[in-house]
Amino acid sequence: MRDQLQPGPSRHKRGGIFYEDFVIGALIEHRLTKTVTQMDNMLFSNMTLNPQPLHIDAHFCAAETEWGRPLINSLFTLGLMVGISVNDLTLGTTIANLGMTQVKFPAPLFEGDTLHVTTEVLSKRLSKSRPDAGIVELLHRAYQQEGKLVAECRRQAFMKKRIV
Repeated sequence: MRDQLQPGPSRHKRGGIFYEDFVIGALIEHRLTKTVTQMDNMLFSNMTLNPQPLHIDAHFCAAETEWGRPLINSLFTLGLMVGISVNDLTLGTTIANLGMTQVKFPAPLFEGDTLHVTTEVLSKRLSKSRPDAGIVELLHRAYQQEGKLVAECRRQAFMKKRIV
């Protein structure tokens, strides 16, 4: 299934979809893409106090790593992957992220690579404690411009229901 979401009266005024609109098995190809820059990498690494030379030291990478150039910080990649999905799925409808599991980075991401993201709806269930919410499990995957998978994670999102 591609971009198949449950028909409903409307999206949230900010653009997200409600718990009822998630269809198990749906595959959403997100519209936003981003070409990552060394500035993105440097800012994120510095803001998170991560001095890892794999991300911030071009000379170190050229002289001492198999990559020969800085890797994009994997936590930036994770945040960007989830962030790209927000506009299409959860903007205004997420109550909270409950967790991210099975986070993987099967290939490196480098400066100048362009990230595109898909999300598959794996499961959903009504909340046992809140009648106005449900839990949706999503599988986010990020690919660089040549189609190589660079990141994936399972995310459990606490979502608003349209109908209570």
